[in-house]
Order: sequence, then C-alpha cells, then structure tokens
Amino acid sequence: MTALILIAKPPLPGRAKTRLHPPLTLEEAADVAAACLADSLEFARDSPASRRILLWDGDEAPAGSQGFDVIRQVEGTLDVRLGAVFDAVDEPCVLIGMDTPQLQPAHLAMPLDFWPDDADAVMGPANDGGWWSLGFREPNGDLLRGVPMSQDDTALHQRRRIEAAGLRLHELATLTDVDTYDTAIEVAEANPLTRFAATFRYLDSRLPL
Repeated sequence: MTALILIAKPPLPGRAKTRLHPPLTLEEAADVAAACLADSLEFARDSPASRRILLWDGDEAPAGSQGFDVIRQVEGTLDVRLGAVFDAVDEPCVLIGMDTPQLQPAHLAMPLDFWPDDADAVMGPANDGGWWSLGFREPNGDLLRGVPMSQDDTALHQRRRIEAAGLRLHELATLTDVDTYDTAIEVAEANPLTRFAATFRYLDSRLPL
C-alpha cells in the first residue's frame, strides 16, 4: 500500500495564491486558496491510500484534516522541507500539493491502488515545468535536497536526480497547477464541480469589466 502526503499551508491573505492578485484582492485570493485546500483534503480522504499525511505549515490543523497524521514542516527552503518528510516516511508514498484541486482518482490510481512493478519513483509533471506529484517506493530525502524548486525546469532537474540515483521513473499525466489568474480560469472551466471552481467563478463574476 502507498501513503499519500499533502503539503499545504494556511490560506491566509498575503500568504496563499498571491499571484492571483491582481485582479483578485489578497483576501479573495486567500478564499480561492481555502477552496483549493478543501478540494485537496477531500481527494486525499477519499483516496485508497494506506496512510494520509498532512505536511502542514501552520499551528492549528485545518478543518477536514481529521484522520490525517499532521506533520509540521521543518524550517528551510522547499527542497529541505520536502526532503525531511520523505526521510520521515518509511513506506511507499506519493506527495501532492494544494495547487491541483481538479485531482480525480484516475490521476493517482497508480501508485495509490498499486505500485508499478517497473518503477522506483513516480512523478506527475505540471505544464509550467514543475511537478504536481512525486513519489518513491523507498523514500529518501536526499533525492530532493538541492533540487531547485518553483522553477520552469524543476521537473527536469528532479528527473535527472532520480535517474542519476539509478532509479526507474514512471511519469504520470501532466496537469495544470492553479498558480496564476490564467491557469485558474483554465482549471475552473475544465473542472466546474470543484469547490475551487465555484469560489473562483463567484469572485471572477464580481470583477469590473
């Protein structure tokens, strides 16, 4: 069985989804982030994962995280924080973020339903050059520490790190992260039944023409 890790932070104004501002206000961007978090928690709760972990960057665990093992993020850059959780988990696991509220079971059927026999690692590329999911049969934080994060070539660097370690990589479907206003429009239009889409449509409808 495979554990599922969700990395997330509190949806606070000025701290979450800030690239939606403008045209949204920072408070509205935080509302969008809250909807993304709610969708992501629901996906994780409903998944067939053997264990659910919330890698949280806050003091009080959010609503909807009951049944999750809540692990506080360590201090440091993103690669350091991710490396720490992959060191803390000793079973096959896959990590996702709160930027893909459109996730459906088919996106992670492999490796959550079963781990592919021909793979030591799985990665779901994002169309901005990053990745939306990353998992390992045998987790090791050294596979992430030092990899440049939040760049348009992050997935390329991560792929090279995995291959340099002699691991077999299975790539999942490419998805769009909700990072900018344009990507928010794209994901909302394609996934209208999510909380994220309902929140974003409402806020978008209130903008001046």
